[in-house]
Amino acid sequence: MSTPILILASISPRRRELLALTGWTFAVRPVTIDETPLPEEAPDRYVARLALAKGKAVAPPIHAGGLILGADTIVADGQELLGKPNGLEQATAMLRQLRGRTHQVYTAIAVIETGGGRAAVDRCCSQVPMRAYAEAEIAAYVATGDPLDKAGAYAIQHGGFHPVEDFSGCFASVMGLPLCHLVRTMHKLGTTPPVDVAAACQASLEYNCPVSSGILRGEDLG
Repeated sequence: MSTPILILASISPRRRELLALTGWTFAVRPVTIDETPLPEEAPDRYVARLALAKGKAVAPPIHAGGLILGADTIVADGQELLGKPNGLEQATAMLRQLRGRTHQVYTAIAVIETGGGRAAVDRCCSQVPMRAYAEAEIAAYVATGDPLDKAGAYAIQHGGFHPVEDFSGCFASVMGLPLCHLVRTMHKLGTTPPVDVAAACQASLEYNCPVSSGILRGEDLG
């Protein structure tokens, strides 16, 4: 097996699936950190801090010249942070809170060089409009257990629940890894993907992304 270009500091299967679309070789090195928000910490600062902390928490040995990727995602209803629910009741409450309204999903990535320690951090904020799903739909979705490992208690890509409507931002970011942001961040560190990542992402997610080209140009878009 070839030496991985990236070490992914995450156990998330969704991040692994998305990262595989880039064509870069990578290995997975899960980490555990304290994810408690700081007092009055804004959502964008929270995810950036945690993404960087996850990357820095990857333990050696790491091969010289490699890159470590940390990522973090949080759902925000205004300034209220909604992490993973602690049970079925909280999952139900979160879905009721978000129903029929637009909230924000913040995802940050941090890419750290294993040699010199240089780091590049990027963030994505997506406006996420939720549809007015019924109580019976909430109950059926929560019963599957799927919400329990998701920030905000939902997965945007869930085929049965379909919680989001009229979305026009970075779909991959809401799933946990904004691939075009990763491409432009890796480019800053001198690394180019072997495939057209934007095209691969849109084909895999079956989503015609309206923001990918702007993000790759360096614009601050969701």
